[in-house]
Amino acid sequence: MPIPGSGLAKGLAVTLRTMTKRSHTAQYPEVQPELPPRSRGVIGLFEENCTVCMLCARECPDWCIYIDSHKETVPAAAPGGRERSRNVLDRFAIDFSLCMYCGICIEVCPFDALFWSPEFEYAETDIHELTHERDKLREWMWTVPAPPALDPAAEEPKEIAAARKAVEKAEAAAAAARAAAAAAPATDTDPGTGPGTDPGAAGSGTPDTPAGGPA
Repeated sequence: MPIPGSGLAKGLAVTLRTMTKRSHTAQYPEVQPELPPRSRGVIGLFEENCTVCMLCARECPDWCIYIDSHKETVPAAAPGGRERSRNVLDRFAIDFSLCMYCGICIEVCPFDALFWSPEFEYAETDIHELTHERDKLREWMWTVPAPPALDPAAEEPKEIAAARKAVEKAEAAAAAARAAAAAAPATDTDPGTGPGTDPGAAGSGTPDTPAGGPA
C-alpha cells in the first residue's frame, strides 16, 4: 500500500532538483539551433533529374505536389532512325501548407530529383506563399547538405569505377603514344646537301685545289 503523500514528495523532489540546475534556454533566432545533418526542413528539387514520371505526385498522401508537362519530339540520332518523344517539365510545385513531411515523395523518386534540406525558416503571412514553385524549390537545393561519407570498406560504386577505368585507359593510351613518339629515330639529313655545304665539294674525296696550281 503506497504511503499517503509519497507522490507529492516525489514531485517536490523533482522540482527541487530542477531548481538547482542551470536552464538551457535557446536564444532563438539570435542563436541558431544545431540540427541533425539530415533534418526534414523543406524539400529541394533538382530539376535536371526529373523525368516527369509522376510517382511523387501519385504517392503523396496529401496530394500537395502539382506537376504539369508537355511532350516534345526528339529527332533521330542516326539517319534512318526513329524519332522519340520525351516529357518536358512545365511546372513543379509543392504546397507546404498541406505537406506533412512524411518523405514518401523523396523515397519513391527513382531518379534522385527530390532532397531534404534542413532549412525550416520559411513561414509566411499569406498561406498562398507556402506553395513553392520549381524556381523556389531549386533555390532550396543549395542548402541540401552533402551525403554522408561512404564506409571505407564499402565496394566502389559501379558508375565511379567505370569512369575511373575510362580515365585510366585514356591516360595509358596517351602515355604509350608519347613513348612511341620519343622512341622513333630522328630523320638523318644528307651532309652533302645540307645547309652550309660547298656545292663544289659535294661528292669529292679531295680538298679543293687553290688557285695557281700546286707549288
